[in-house]
Amino acid sequence: MALLWIVTLVWAFSFSLIGVYLSGQVDDFVSVFLRVAVACAVFAPLLVRSRPGRRAAVSLMVIGAVQIGVMYLFLFHAYGYMSVPELLLFTIFTPLYVTLIDEVLIGRHHLPGHFWLGAGLAVGGAGIIRFGAVSADFLTGFWLVQAANLCFAAGQVAYKRLDLGSTVSQVQMFGLFFLGATLVAGSGVLLFAEHARWPSTMVQWGVVLWLGVGASGLGYLGWNLGAKRVNTGQLAAMNNMLIPAGIVVNFVFWNRDVDWLRGLVGGLVIGLAVWICRGSSRAVADTLRADVGRD
Repeated sequence: MALLWIVTLVWAFSFSLIGVYLSGQVDDFVSVFLRVAVACAVFAPLLVRSRPGRRAAVSLMVIGAVQIGVMYLFLFHAYGYMSVPELLLFTIFTPLYVTLIDEVLIGRHHLPGHFWLGAGLAVGGAGIIRFGAVSADFLTGFWLVQAANLCFAAGQVAYKRLDLGSTVSQVQMFGLFFLGATLVAGSGVLLFAEHARWPSTMVQWGVVLWLGVGASGLGYLGWNLGAKRVNTGQLAAMNNMLIPAGIVVNFVFWNRDVDWLRGLVGGLVIGLAVWICRGSSRAVADTLRADVGRD
């Protein structure tokens, strides 16, 4: 759990840095590409010592392409439609997607009725937070965040279940994870960013380097290593810890206005949704432990 807590704190600052220094100033596709390319360059030298099989190598590239390559393309676009606190709040659905993907699509269990109740309450809580201020732009941003959530959840579950050997082995081959992400992000630049705005100040380049080395490079390595050391219920719950951490950082360091009453009520409703779904998370954890015991 310690790795997941550390990465959560690192990522809490990243959301605000993107919203303040990159969003609207640097092209979304360029931001994504530079971030994952820097991370790939950091880990590429370690590939010399790795000997992954073909299946593991391809799987890692696909996971990286989905978990952060495609996810970032959706997430960075969402910054243009909503504020950082709103974006953080609507990542609340990620735990539901983690349990859904692991339990239904991979574990092949029946989805219990209380899971749907929890999902409905989560949507209701989101509506409370934005009540009276729903616009076409907001709905676009909301669905972009949900697409990003699905990609991130799918990548976490796939990495957790993929047999990659020891921690040292995982570190050595993690460059393949970022190679897959870089290929997706690079394709986005070539296809959709013909007249892209690149970083133009030292501050922007500094933020990009920090995001590449710290938040993405070490962050995703730490998060995925941590995901293998906890059960699915704990992993799902930790996905939500970024929300309060990110909002506090955004308020304390950049003094952004927050509707605390509406946010608190909506957050409590969404929190109730996650609590209601706790049984699904525990069932998945039991299933995963049983699978490990059979290996």
